[in-house]
Amino acid sequence: MRIFLPLFLLFLISCTTAVKTDETPPNVVFILVDDLGWKDLSCYGSSFYETPNIDRLAKMGLRFSQAYAAHPVCSPTRASIMTGKHPTRIKITDWIPGQDPQNRKLLGPKDLHALPLEEITIAEALQGQGYKTFFAGKWHLGGEGFYPEDQGFQTNKGGHHLGSPPGGYYSPYRNPKLKDGPTGEHLTDRLTDESLKFIDQNYQSPFLLFLSYYTVHTPIQPHNDYLPKFLEKRKTRIDTLAIKQKEGGGYTVQNQYNAQYASMVYALDQNVGRVIDQLEAQNLLDNTLIIFTSDNGGLTTLEKEHRTAPTSVLPLRAGKGWVYEGGIRVPLIIKPPNNSSAKRIDVPAVSMDFYPTILEYARLPLKPEQHRDGISLKNIIEGKTSETHTSMVWDFPHYHGSGWTPGRALRLGPWKLVYFFEDEQYELYHLENDPGEKIDLVNQAPEQLEHMKKLLMEWTSTMKAQNPTVNIKAL
Repeated sequence: MRIFLPLFLLFLISCTTAVKTDETPPNVVFILVDDLGWKDLSCYGSSFYETPNIDRLAKMGLRFSQAYAAHPVCSPTRASIMTGKHPTRIKITDWIPGQDPQNRKLLGPKDLHALPLEEITIAEALQGQGYKTFFAGKWHLGGEGFYPEDQGFQTNKGGHHLGSPPGGYYSPYRNPKLKDGPTGEHLTDRLTDESLKFIDQNYQSPFLLFLSYYTVHTPIQPHNDYLPKFLEKRKTRIDTLAIKQKEGGGYTVQNQYNAQYASMVYALDQNVGRVIDQLEAQNLLDNTLIIFTSDNGGLTTLEKEHRTAPTSVLPLRAGKGWVYEGGIRVPLIIKPPNNSSAKRIDVPAVSMDFYPTILEYARLPLKPEQHRDGISLKNIIEGKTSETHTSMVWDFPHYHGSGWTPGRALRLGPWKLVYFFEDEQYELYHLENDPGEKIDLVNQAPEQLEHMKKLLMEWTSTMKAQNPTVNIKAL
């Protein structure tokens, strides 16, 4: 009897504990990196940049090879993440407030300059179900009255209307939503510090931590702790200077050469490691959904020949600002609650998918009228299906400083259609055979071309997409 009773009680306690854990909603940590390119991580093929902690995260979950940002520039993608809607549906199709030139052939459509308050953001959806919500870093979805604290986040550290850090990466930050630290404090470190404080204070409640790093957006300012490491490493490489290639109205860098940029990537990685370590220390990692991604492709292409972009995403074509793969394909790592073995996912995913995915993992009802352009990735993550979007569209009817001219793109299976408004020309690529979009098949596959042109026109009509208009003053 002395042996049986303790064992029986132990059995009851263990069962009770298991039930309690199973009923505890998972925490959500969303890490959004600004301008991080598809090949800017070791686990995505970089041999110059080093990302051991992000690689560690990838080993805990799933690495997507064909993940896409909803748009080739920041604000539209950020709006799609917050709402689960396509940027065109929200009427944010350029970075806020945009910079359409007035001397070019076309004028871009008038966009909204803030995320509408009537949208139910993912933060509002979770807060309404008892989640603590916290935002740190870049917002870029509107000014006063449209800040994170107006869109469902109970705490906002650093999120305001500008898309780049106004004071650079070292304190004083000149950020109206972030107090200056001691002189020399680094912004990436500081945003992580604030996030760790939030975890410490809220570990007993389910929480949404949205850590939106300003890095690796310009200005390219090295992290001084890590710059010497990459200056030395660059000495061992043959290509120590940028190699550029003409791309439409811009020039695309063909190699990863920039030690300053490498130090920024490494600083990012070290701070992601700090977040993972803190979750482990608080015994929260097993019950936390972590999503790590970028808001658009890497900054590889710039319009002016005398300016040089800091990174390369070869073999993908072009970069930020373009609807070629280099401008829209991004790294995506998802660690589900209770972790999983390292796995590569080769089916497409896009920014709108995060909203329903988070709701499903939080065991909350879906909101199909809200996240109407996204699908939950939960069954794909768990290996229950490989079904995903049958088609995807990128809508960028504006000019951009990368040399991009107004256009759209449609992906249908392995096929990719690109349309340019200025000359009303189409390009057609087969991504499975040609991921670098080098071989235009517009004359070799006329039936496929016509089919996809029809689909793109139907999408334009359904979404009430706005086209650019002729600039009479430029005629």
